[in-house]
Amino acid sequence: MRYGNIVRGRFLARPNRFVAHVALEGRTETCHVKNTGRCRELLAPGAAVYLEESANPRRKTRWDLVAVEKGDLLINMDAQAPNRVFREWAAGGWFLPGLVTVRPEYTWEDSRFDFLLEDGQGPILVEVKGVTLEEGGTARFPDAPTERGVKHLRGLRRAAEQGLRAAVFFVIQMKGVRVFRPNDVTHPAFGEALRAAAEAGVAVYAYDCRVTPETLEIDAPVKIVL
Repeated sequence: MRYGNIVRGRFLARPNRFVAHVALEGRTETCHVKNTGRCRELLAPGAAVYLEESANPRRKTRWDLVAVEKGDLLINMDAQAPNRVFREWAAGGWFLPGLVTVRPEYTWEDSRFDFLLEDGQGPILVEVKGVTLEEGGTARFPDAPTERGVKHLRGLRRAAEQGLRAAVFFVIQMKGVRVFRPNDVTHPAFGEALRAAAEAGVAVYAYDCRVTPETLEIDAPVKIVL
């Protein structure tokens, strides 16, 4: 996936989860943050950030904050990007070689999953999670408690127990991590639900991404430790 007009600035402050103040070309801009997570380890004062200019002249904020530099890592932190980049990648046949259908926002029982994919062997429910938290070369999810995420995993587990194919796909929005682990310290219930889902037959994937300020592309599988 590709962004439009991208500029580089310096993060100053985040008065609430929706907006940030960024130093840009000698002025302070109020930008929309395309990630409502905490992101405390990313949005540190002085951090280099990348902004996309909105094409909507009626918006209150002209810019969207989409990526940040953390040491040697460039991390895409756009919460909408994982679904977009996964759909592009899956449509290319990388996930299911015989893919014939991609249906977003598919409701099954009491859960709405990101995708229903179909190939010659029938449907597969897929839930996509974006990962922006990195600690010492380890990617972790979630960065904050997510009851919605636990509900999704439990729904996938029920689907697998009923004989349906089901998968959770972690899009690691950076390059350079060695392993993926659930963040049991922040939300132990998510880790428990992920392990239970895997034991029930839910496929668990974690892939890193090639990231530039203008682009995001799924790249290679990362070792998963549950």
